[in-house]
Order: sequence, then structure tokens, then C-alpha cells
Amino acid sequence: MPLRFLTPLSLCVLIAGCEAQSSALPTSDKLSEDKVAEIAERVEARYPDLSRTLRDQIIATVVRSLDDMVFIEGGEFEMGDFGTLCNYEPSNMGVWPYGHEPDRLCPITPERHDDHLHQVRLSSYHLSRYQTRLKDFDLYRTSLGLPLFDEEYREREDLADVYHPHNPAPVKLWQEAKDYCLWLGELSNYPVDLPTEAQWEFAARNRGQYIQYPTDDGHLRNGKNMLHDNETSVGPVGQFPPNPLGLYDMTGIATDWVNDWYAEDYYRNSPVENPAGPANGTQKIRRGSYYGELNWMSANTVRRWNHDPVRNNYYSGTSFRCAVQSDEIL
Repeated sequence: MPLRFLTPLSLCVLIAGCEAQSSALPTSDKLSEDKVAEIAERVEARYPDLSRTLRDQIIATVVRSLDDMVFIEGGEFEMGDFGTLCNYEPSNMGVWPYGHEPDRLCPITPERHDDHLHQVRLSSYHLSRYQTRLKDFDLYRTSLGLPLFDEEYREREDLADVYHPHNPAPVKLWQEAKDYCLWLGELSNYPVDLPTEAQWEFAARNRGQYIQYPTDDGHLRNGKNMLHDNETSVGPVGQFPPNPLGLYDMTGIATDWVNDWYAEDYYRNSPVENPAGPANGTQKIRRGSYYGELNWMSANTVRRWNHDPVRNNYYSGTSFRCAVQSDEIL
């Protein structure tokens, strides 16, 4: 039979065994059907040699990742360590400055080079409500033809909790976190990237308010809005209530890499408008805290970690979340 008389489905079977036949596209809470179709077209063009199953998983992951983005209306705030009571009860913090003059308060995080308060003005942006899940990071590595990290340990029953698919994705390299976000951006045609340090803190502090802990109510409540201090292992994202902006796990499970290079004196030289960190450096910044720390000391909104961008391993306490660097609502 001449090819011109075959139906599209018959032609698909004849030529490619229907491998290229697209499955039903995922639905989206935010994106139009045309935008979802555009994402699917980009995935099909980028990965013609991947299986139908993997391509469908990538399409669904990109769409879900965009649905998970929380729009953060920009504004101005005083960034840095704004102080706390010198003797305080972390489960009942009250309202800053707790009936005292601000200059009578003690540092929240001594010796972290965050004590220089400075004005910052941010444009609106989007930040993921969840840290990137392990299963999504695995899919990204698979799309690149890379093996799963720690593959030799994944079948061990005693390590099942460590490699739960909904745990925060651990990364060994800061660049892996950066590249994952850029990958989402390439496939969605949105400006997806890591958040800046200022964006992370602004969101953790509920648009820059003087909030010490980025929980649902600004307090630490063991087992209710954060991990118990005696927890010694990572767990899935989204276990506890989000902060008032709808962001989960800004404290307690894993730290977040941000885009900025680190410089000890940057807070004293930071521009007001959309600061993005020094132009270069040798260390990158992580924000938040992780499961192995004492939360009342570490799980606050202002502490910053400076660390080499290459770690020794895929530590489960080091993760990331992506941002859409656009002031237009998705």
C-alpha cells in the first residue's frame, strides 16, 4: 500500500513502532494547554532517543515544577542579622524586638559575617515551594546519560530512608544544582535558576519581616512544624506546615544552595537593587539548616554557610530549590 494512503497511526507503527506517538499531556494548575504542549515539543526535540516513558516523565516533571512555583511579590527589607533576645525561649519568641531597643539585642548567628544590616530592594520572582526531590534529580541525571549516584547502596534495606524518592535531592557539586535549574528553564522557556541569597532570605522572612524562624508561625515546635532535635536522618519534603508564603522546609531538613559567591565583606558593599553576590569567589553560599543540627541554634532565617562548591560526596543535608527569575506571574 502506498504511504500516502496510510493513516498517521498506521504510518507511526510502520516507521517507528509508535515510539514517537505522544502520550496524553499532563494537566497544569498554572500553565495553559498551549504552554504544556510547547514544553512537550521541547522535550521531544531535545530527547528523541529516550524512551517514551522517560520523555513523559520529563514533561510531567517540568510541568509540576512550574506548578510548584510560589510567586513572591518584591519589596524592600533590611537584610542581615537583626538580633534576638540574649536569653530567650525559642518556642515562644514573641514579636521582634521583644520589648527592647534593637541595639540591645544579641546576634542570632555570631561570626557568620551577616551582622551588617543593609537595605535591599527586590523585584518580584517565583521560588519553589519544595526543595528539588531526589526522584527528579535522578531523572535529570538519567536524561544526561549519567548513572544514579550511590547506585551501589540503593538496594540496601537499611538505607531505604536515605534514598527515598521524595527526599530533598542531595548534590555533590553546586554546579549540579545550578544546571538542574537551568535544565528546567531550557525545557520550559522560562528564566529558571537558583535563587539569590537575598531572595532566599526575603522569602524565609515572609517578605522581609523580622522573623527569626521560617516556620508557619515563626516559632520552633518540635515534631509539629520542624524535625525533632534528636532526628538523625533526612526525610521527605513537605512533612510540616509551610511558612506563610507557602514555602516548605525552609528549616531543618536540608540546606539550600543559592546562586551567590561568598565574600566576607559583601554585606557592607551590597547594592540595594537586586543584589546577586560578588562577581566571583572561591566559595558559594548555602542557606537554611539540615537535620543533623540543633534547630534552635541553626534553623533561623539569617544564617549563611560559606562552603566550597565541590563537596566530598552526595550528602543528604545539602540540597537546593529553583526560582523563576521573572516578575511576571506564571
